[in-house]
Amino acid sequence: MSLRDFIAGLPKAELHVHHVGSASPEVVAELAARHEGDTKVPADPELLKEFFDFRDFAHFIEVYVAVVDLLRDAEDIRALTYGVARDMARQNIRYAELTVTPYLTLLKGIPEPAFIEAIEDARRTAERDLGVVLRWCFDIPGEEGLAAGEATARFAVEHAPEGLVSFGLGGPEVGWPRPQFKPFFDRARAAGLHSVPHAGETTGPETVWDALEFLGAERIGHGIAAARDPRLLDHLGEHGIALEVCPTSNIATRAVPTLAEHPLRTLVDSGVLVTVNSDDPPMFGTDLNTEYLVAADLLGLDAGGVAALAENAVRASFMDPRDKARLTAEIQAHLRAETGSS
Repeated sequence: MSLRDFIAGLPKAELHVHHVGSASPEVVAELAARHEGDTKVPADPELLKEFFDFRDFAHFIEVYVAVVDLLRDAEDIRALTYGVARDMARQNIRYAELTVTPYLTLLKGIPEPAFIEAIEDARRTAERDLGVVLRWCFDIPGEEGLAAGEATARFAVEHAPEGLVSFGLGGPEVGWPRPQFKPFFDRARAAGLHSVPHAGETTGPETVWDALEFLGAERIGHGIAAARDPRLLDHLGEHGIALEVCPTSNIATRAVPTLAEHPLRTLVDSGVLVTVNSDDPPMFGTDLNTEYLVAADLLGLDAGGVAALAENAVRASFMDPRDKARLTAEIQAHLRAETGSS
């Protein structure tokens, strides 16, 4: 069995993947066609490839918001969400913590109960029909400022759907320091939600430190800047704080110039718990299987090393212990079938 085939059959969990950013070109094109004349998003899947060619991180955010704008009603949201789960099932992803940014969608005037029912109906249907378990991370779009923080925290605390497990912070880091979002993370954490902010993607290690100190981060979205701070690497390793690394995303948004310069090996060699993720896969022309292949190439991994990366994602997830044990056992069984060991 080739490594590509091994990865394709490997049961996987994904921890850093965005709701809207995971919509397939076919789903995005369908939504664009539905709202033709009132969107700049192309309705042709081939033209979407050009539309998703990002100049820099700011351009990526601009394009991402344009795609969010296609979600005009609850049926749009449900169709997108179920489509994401269907694409995950094709990759043998068994569990995913999907980052949802309700603030941007609710600005369109979709009622909160309708939004929740749409994502929850898609979640329940996906688990029943596809065997994909979805959980939600509600995140603040940082570029929308403190008003977005307040609205997202209120929504997460007062209207939490059954599948909600964590609270995050996305968007650009430059110009939006992490400490100002502390009150909203305090509220979410007091309500029992886990803290998983983005940090250290396009800025330096200080942003990761701020996420730890002020937001109580239990995992870090991206966090690749930690590779430049040995003390931070030691801290992350000692406290078991995982990084959600997305190699192709970092190249697509110009956060890292080339894959050859990606700090993945430094992070892994330092003893940090590293997970591999796809971030916004169709927008970056990738998927989780491809990201495992990229990681295997960067790290020189065989099937055993790839299986260990998959186990990292299970370990760092917010699954309950019994489900973690079950998925870990499936990963080990897949490895045994590949190696012929008992």
